[in-house]
Amino acid sequence: MRFFVLGDVSVDLLFFLERIPEPGEEIPSRRALMKPGGAGGTLAAQLASLGHRVYLAGRVGRDPFAELALSRVREVGVDLRHLQEDPEHTTSSVLILVVPGGERAMVSAEGASRYLDPGLFKPRYLDEVDAVVLSAYALVGGPSRSYAVEVLEAARKREIPIFADLGTGAVRAAGRELLKYLRGAAWLLMNQTELLALTGAASLSEGVARLRQEGFQNLAIKVGAMGSIVVTPGGEELLEPFPVEDIVDSTGAGDAYTAAFAHALLSGKGPLEAGRLANLAGALAATAFGAQGRLLKLEDLEVASR
Repeated sequence: MRFFVLGDVSVDLLFFLERIPEPGEEIPSRRALMKPGGAGGTLAAQLASLGHRVYLAGRVGRDPFAELALSRVREVGVDLRHLQEDPEHTTSSVLILVVPGGERAMVSAEGASRYLDPGLFKPRYLDEVDAVVLSAYALVGGPSRSYAVEVLEAARKREIPIFADLGTGAVRAAGRELLKYLRGAAWLLMNQTELLALTGAASLSEGVARLRQEGFQNLAIKVGAMGSIVVTPGGEELLEPFPVEDIVDSTGAGDAYTAAFAHALLSGKGPLEAGRLANLAGALAATAFGAQGRLLKLEDLEVASR
C-alpha cells in the first residue's frame, strides 16, 4: 500500500527522572538521550517498517538536528521527495521528561514544522496514494495548516481514506476547530484525554456521542492500560490490551497504534481486528527508548492474529 503521511519531524531530547521536578527545583537525570521523533516522522517510519511505500511531507531546518530527525525514516526507506528544508527556522524539537513506568511530560519547540510551505503541494501528489495519514499538529496554525487543508481537500476529492491522529498538544492548541478541518476523515484516532478535551465531555461515552453528533462515526480511542475503544456506526467495543513486559518509554506508542491501525484496515482487516493489532503495536513501541526506537515488523503483528 502507498501512504501519504503529513506531520512534524523532530528531535526528541529525553531525560529519565525519578519524578517531575517542582518549579525552581533541579534534580539529576538517570539517563539522557537524543532520538528522532515527531508524529509525522514516527508514523512514516512505522508504516515503512511494515512494508508500505510511504511519502512523508514535513519540514526541517538546515542544522545538525535535521540529520538525526531523519535518520530512521531514511533507514527504512521512506520517500522524502515532499520533505522541505527551511533556511530560517531550526528543526523542531521536543523535551521529554520520562518517569518510571514510561509516563512522560513534554515541552515542544515547533520550529520548522509549522512553516511547511503550502505552495509546494500539488493535488496530483495523491493520484497514486491509497491513504492519507495526518497528524493534527499540522493543523495547529501557521503555513502548515494551509498545507494540511489542501492535502485534506485533495484526498476528499479523490475519495482517499484519511486517518487523522489528534495529539494532546494539537487538541489543546486548536480545540474544536480541528473538527472543522477533519470532516470527511475515515477515522479519528485519539486518547481519552484528547477526546474529553476536544468535546468538553465529562465521560468517554458522552464524548463519543458528541463526536457522532458532529458526523464522526469511526473512532479509535486509546485508553491506556485498558486498551482501546473502537467505535463504528454499528456500535463500540473495548479491546483489551496485550500484556507486554519491560515497558520503558511510552513516547511514540500512540503513533505506533495509529500506524498499525491504518495498516490493518488497508490490508483488509475489520475495525476490531485492526484495534487489537494496534493495541499490540502501541505496547511493543513502549519497550524501547524513543518514539522510533522499536519499529514494527509484520511478524510482530502476527501474534495478535493467532
